[in-house]
Amino acid sequence: MKLSTKTLCRAGIIAALYFAFTACFGSLAYGPLQIRPAEALTILPLFFPEAIPGLFIGCMLSNLFSGYGLPDIVFGSLITLLASVATYFSGKFIKNTAAKIVVGGAFPVLLNAFGVPLIILLTGGIDGGFTAYLICVAEFLLTQTIWIYGLGTPLYLVINRQRQAGVKFLL
Repeated sequence: MKLSTKTLCRAGIIAALYFAFTACFGSLAYGPLQIRPAEALTILPLFFPEAIPGLFIGCMLSNLFSGYGLPDIVFGSLITLLASVATYFSGKFIKNTAAKIVVGGAFPVLLNAFGVPLIILLTGGIDGGFTAYLICVAEFLLTQTIWIYGLGTPLYLVINRQRQAGVKFLL
């Protein structure tokens, strides 16, 4: 990744947007049924490698307020980092737009759906053992799918269209 003023600014803007889109929902942005539209931004590594650190930092800042403590701040943010890297590389290898969106979006959906409930379970956020974990996974699959595909797909299509039109700040 070329480290330029534009890439640093873009990473910072992505981090700030992720944090702002999470923080404005307060406690509703945390827990099994998350209202976290910021997850739509996890589609951005398909365009910009600098989205990777931007999403990681934005998620880390957001998770400071989750109530699940250090495990969520560290491991929740690492899940976002891993999902972002996988999304970025899937975009490098897949050329078909629909496939790129489906595969690229699958990483944040699946990694969050299976990883974050484990953090919640281990920090005492849910009781009931494995059954509660599976219910939490199902809830995360639902909410992540809504945010990443429901909002992330239109975001991808708008950015892609603007880049094809030569909008400079998106190149």
